[in-house]
Amino acid sequence: MARVLVTGASGFVGFHLVQALRARGYEVTCLVRKTSRVEQLEPLGVRLAYGDVTEPEGLSQTVAGAEVVFHAAGCTAALDRREYFFVNAEGTRHVAQACAAQPRPPVLVVVSSLAAAGPSPPGRPRTEEDPPQPVSAYGKSKLDAERAARRFADRVPTTIVRPPFVMGQRDAKGVEVYRAVRRLGVHANPGLAVHRFSLIHAEDLAQALILAAERGRRLRPGNLPADDSDTTGIYFAACEENPSYIELGRMIAAEVGRPRAWMLRVPRPIVWLVGSWNEVVGRLRGKPLALNLDKVREALAGSWVCSTDRAYRELGFRVTTPLAERIRQTAQWYLQQGWI
Repeated sequence: MARVLVTGASGFVGFHLVQALRARGYEVTCLVRKTSRVEQLEPLGVRLAYGDVTEPEGLSQTVAGAEVVFHAAGCTAALDRREYFFVNAEGTRHVAQACAAQPRPPVLVVVSSLAAAGPSPPGRPRTEEDPPQPVSAYGKSKLDAERAARRFADRVPTTIVRPPFVMGQRDAKGVEVYRAVRRLGVHANPGLAVHRFSLIHAEDLAQALILAAERGRRLRPGNLPADDSDTTGIYFAACEENPSYIELGRMIAAEVGRPRAWMLRVPRPIVWLVGSWNEVVGRLRGKPLALNLDKVREALAGSWVCSTDRAYRELGFRVTTPLAERIRQTAQWYLQQGWI
């Protein structure tokens, strides 16, 4: 039974990953903060290790004995761009450094994001070979996280997985979309244009991460970590369906009992205005809102479609559950839990 460590285990992606690892018989240690809610992890038969990826002291001891480290901890919303880089880039550097300090460094799988690569080029999906062009502070911080991991690639066998928008049960942020459709009968499309985007369910992402650890190629060490030209060991993971935001809204409406929900196209100036207002409100409350200015930059950047050809060829990864079924599963869970 392989011993693995999962950072960010109490989070949305981390929990689904831990669940999948335990189902496969892995011995799992979960790195969680003392303020994290761990009641959902405890029944899975895992070991809890308390710490923080932004505090390198003690990380080497936590990593010791692990054969694989899945780095899923990260910051997806912040009031200050410096927080993105502190948690995402510096946190990744600390984890990679702790792996490098081991007598036998473990395989390191870094959970990055399509945001690190940027929106898709006109008329085709983005591939791993395309030069990164992040448009948000979040995306830039995730790209810096990849570069931080690359600095240790000569000592630590490292693979990077870039998921697009992740959906599924227990997602406390994505629930807002379902809630708006269910309670208000409205689904807002940012901008008047129709753009398409890739998605992945958290359970499917968990399988992709495990395959990346078991079969994935590793980053090639380089003298310049900021040189992104060699993309060996980097994978996109997504389902093959690429709906528009309007199509997604209609699929959600059908599952939450609102088949006639209003699909509202919001002009770009209004989206910017709402993002600016939410930015102010978030700062006053001390907590970022979902549609802040950083997320507006992503929402209005165009299509976010990525190719999964490399993951299929090299990992054997493919999503077999239709998107409509995944939306149904997610909606039913939200309804059962009273989230919407």
